[in-house]
Amino acid sequence: MSKKIHPLCLAAAAVCLLAGQASAKGTAEEIARLGKDLTCVGAERGANADGSIPAFGGKWLGKPPHVDFKGTGGHPIDPYPDDKPLFEITAANMDKYAGRLSDGQKALFKKYPQTFKIPVYQSRRDFRLPDSVCEITKDNAAKAELIDDGEGILATTGGFAFPFPKTGLELLWTSSVFTYRPFTEELISDNAYVLADGKVNWGRVKSRNLASHLEPGKPVKTADNNQSSYYMNETLLPERDKGEINTGMEWWNFKTKPRQSWRYDPGTRRVRQSPGYGFDMSFPGSGGSITVDEVRLFNGTGERYNWKIVGKREMYIPYNTYRLHSPKLKYADMLTPGHIKPEVMRYELHRVWVLEGTLKEGFRHLYSKRVMYIDEDSHLMMMGENYDARGGLWRTSMMNYFYAYEANTWQAGVGLYHDLQAGSYLAFNLVNEQRGGYTLNTGKLTEKDFGPEAARRAGL
Repeated sequence: MSKKIHPLCLAAAAVCLLAGQASAKGTAEEIARLGKDLTCVGAERGANADGSIPAFGGKWLGKPPHVDFKGTGGHPIDPYPDDKPLFEITAANMDKYAGRLSDGQKALFKKYPQTFKIPVYQSRRDFRLPDSVCEITKDNAAKAELIDDGEGILATTGGFAFPFPKTGLELLWTSSVFTYRPFTEELISDNAYVLADGKVNWGRVKSRNLASHLEPGKPVKTADNNQSSYYMNETLLPERDKGEINTGMEWWNFKTKPRQSWRYDPGTRRVRQSPGYGFDMSFPGSGGSITVDEVRLFNGTGERYNWKIVGKREMYIPYNTYRLHSPKLKYADMLTPGHIKPEVMRYELHRVWVLEGTLKEGFRHLYSKRVMYIDEDSHLMMMGENYDARGGLWRTSMMNYFYAYEANTWQAGVGLYHDLQAGSYLAFNLVNEQRGGYTLNTGKLTEKDFGPEAARRAGL
């Protein structure tokens, strides 16, 4: 079965191919469809031809009535606890479903034919975003634009910038930088680097993230080019790196104000700036298994790649992955050689945008090509593929998102990064054996909790 590109996307793909990185606002006809045959953020509202992807329902904003949610800081609670897999894809029957699988998934079946499986569940489209997100997205559809060779953006935060992406860069911004996510995030998580023989190298990180422009009711105009986000990551494990702190901030224009980052060294008790932090630098504590710009599949500036929209497909992707984060699961029962235990995963059939980036001539990066699969409902990157300098598929990754009731939006959970050449993988941001899960939207973090002075205070 060949890969089928959704017919409604051919026009957008053609515009991208013909116009390169030119930016085009939504037309009056397109904008009029928002909230009608399209959802308020631009996804197709209707079901697919055979009904395996349902029509968008959006019946829940925040906590569903039947869920006993005690508030932020705990582990995610599954709103579908009684769901069972509809069927299972294996190496033996994968050809039947090949048109709805990524090249990365096919590679995992080939690499681990006896153990890798995809349990497919009923597709659910029950959660919606706040009305304010819809209103801002509609306004952005008519006004948002990229500037400075696609390195900056003019738009209003609190919604999506480009519900009708015409170029690869517009889709990249919407799915990696200009997302709608919790505005404060705090957690302690475990990182398991699982070697080919099943041995696990452990890491643990205390993370704090702030995107103050996403605080409900406080949208921001990016024309002021103020800070877009702040982060601080403190290493707790392994012992040799304990106490190391990485902190930084980003702005709305990577060209005029690149990412700023600092590192606190517990050995010298000094804070030093980290020039050029990002791109293919090894992410701290990952054992070299992922790059800095690979966290959440892609982050930061896309300046080193030429980006194009390939189209839209129906694909089996991780979705509503509450169980994967359950405290009832122990790491020893989840982390099997080659890949995480298939039974703890949940895949659903959804429509996704396909975005491809190829390395520009004269630029350097570990990856010569990158492919991202972006959920149409949330505009979030769900799966990715990274190719080596010779054009071979090297690493394939997937993010496991769940809808966070306290934030009225989707939260990034466990990231799974597979090295097909080494036979290893990184399970990133595990919380199962932590006392709590994700603490979101408390508003307790401020700009003063980030940057070099904050790192120095935290390290003493």
